[in-house]
Amino acid sequence: MRIGMPLNYSGGFKETVDELVDYEKAGLDIVYVPEAYSFDAVSQLGFIAARTERLEIASGILQVYTRTPTLTAMTAAGLDFVSGGRFTLGIGASGPQVIEGFHGLPYKAPLGRTRELVEICRKVWRREKLTHEGKHYNIPLPAEEGTGLGKPLKLVNHPVRERIPIMIAAIGPKNVAMTAEIAEAWEPIFYVPEKAAEVWGDSLAEGRAKRDATLPELDTVVQAPLAIGDDLDELLDSMRPMLALYIGGMGAKGKNFYNNLARRYGYEAEAERIQDLYLDGKKDEAAAAVPRELLTKTSLIGPESHVRERIAAFRESGVTTLNVTPLAGSAAERTALIERVRHLADEA
Repeated sequence: MRIGMPLNYSGGFKETVDELVDYEKAGLDIVYVPEAYSFDAVSQLGFIAARTERLEIASGILQVYTRTPTLTAMTAAGLDFVSGGRFTLGIGASGPQVIEGFHGLPYKAPLGRTRELVEICRKVWRREKLTHEGKHYNIPLPAEEGTGLGKPLKLVNHPVRERIPIMIAAIGPKNVAMTAEIAEAWEPIFYVPEKAAEVWGDSLAEGRAKRDATLPELDTVVQAPLAIGDDLDELLDSMRPMLALYIGGMGAKGKNFYNNLARRYGYEAEAERIQDLYLDGKKDEAAAAVPRELLTKTSLIGPESHVRERIAAFRESGVTTLNVTPLAGSAAERTALIERVRHLADEA
């Protein structure tokens, strides 16, 4: 089981990257840099590549709408080059609030666009003369839609790898099935290992039945906040606002993917209450309504015996990369947490 970490640079990006050097020595395998509607991930990934030696780097995630598929492929090849073959291309559809609200682009056909983007990226990395006739992308642009001067081109540089790993963030049944079919890695959110087979098992089986034999086993990447010790209820409760934001505020009624996921986990009444409260502006009450069981099952917070049991549960459900957020007040304490969870994962 690999140990990863989403980059949290609330205390300062350069300061966080300074810490990564110590995390790398402590056993961290991969770091994921988010984009959302903050700074772009690409410039920061390049900076991290220059400051580390062994650590893998990944976008977590680049939205499929915000760059052309060809530029996405070029960007991934460039990051793989400057890192010496350490890059994973994490992609996802995000949601209409970000895509339409921040980028001004219509949120249409996320699955179809993702599938075509993956196909185009792999053609670019193989240095084929790029042609693609799809429902969402046509390359070169047909003459009747432009000047008529476009012609198939291939990437000038030779990529370090012609098969850069692709991770897709997915939680919906169809999206998960597609991910299990075409991607090297899958990133769900708010992952409850005891419910994973019930919620995603059929979709994963459907996708794996169509999976190309040349692809490796699907890497399942799961996020979990990490703290080891006694009397950590306060830290556990600190996760409530984030879950309330996603379950309650990331989308309108009937249009919130994360609310739907909570319902699929069996928290129908709780999900509805959290959303009603959140959309009514009662964010603190919405956070208080997040089920404690959901907090406990999706985290690695508690005594070492509890954390060990949760790691075993994640592994048993098929998780291959634990993407932890160490909750501690100092760099030394965070490094110690990385080292400890590395040891516990090796024991499990």
